[in-house]
Formats: sequence, structure tokens, C-alpha cells
Amino acid sequence: MKKTYHGSCTCGAVRFEADLDLSAGSFRCNCGFCKKARFWFQFASGNDFRLTQGREVLKDFQRTTPKMPQPFLHFWFCGNCGVRAFSEGPESKQMGPAFHAVNLACLDDATDEELAAAPIKYVDGQHDDRKKPPAITSYL
Repeated sequence: MKKTYHGSCTCGAVRFEADLDLSAGSFRCNCGFCKKARFWFQFASGNDFRLTQGREVLKDFQRTTPKMPQPFLHFWFCGNCGVRAFSEGPESKQMGPAFHAVNLACLDDATDEELAAAPIKYVDGQHDDRKKPPAITSYL
């Protein structure tokens, strides 16, 4: 069942609300960006994500790869403290409806028990294969 969580970056300049069902599962990816940022996320689509403060301090990083020569995702981060509380993607054939990938580590009111119980699906973004986990997941 979805619950409204409140989240923020470390300095508090960026704040959001997200309606999430942590029991429905979360994701950890080994692509270059998620691996280095230790990004642990769940998708929120439509009105399930609301930025409540800090749009003016957000910075956007976009990257391209040989398989994706056009930037696709917005890797938003706080221009003050550098924390990436969420990413944003448009509607696409690959991902479906427009979405926000919410960093579960940035949820201020999720309990340790809720986070510990959230199932994790590992995806092999390093090899652009999101249908199976990478061979090694213990470091993600």
C-alpha cells in the first residue's frame, strides 16, 4: 500500500514528497552513475512525486552512451550539498510513463524497519540488461 514519504537532501534545500509502496520493491543498479552514487531507488510516476522546495538550487547532469547518444535521464542533484535525491525520466518505450526515481536513502520519515524490509531488485545497467541481475551484487 502506498504511503506518503517526505524526503530531502543533506542540507535541506531540496525537499519532496513521494507516494511509495516500499514493500513493492526497489532497485539497485550497477551502471556507472548509480554505482558511483550508491543510488537505491523506487519509481514514482505521475503525481506520486512532488517537489516541494528547492527547484532553484537543483543542478542537472545528463549523460550519453554509445547505445544512448541522446540524453534521456535528468540526474538532478542539490547545488549546495551535492546529494542526488531523485532522477527524472520522460515517457518512453523503454521505461513507460514519465517517472521520478526516488533515492530511498533520502526519505526522512521512512523507518529503519521499512527500509530493511524493502525488497531489492538488482539490474545490470552496466551491460544495458535490466532484465537480469549483474553477476555480483554484494557491493551495490
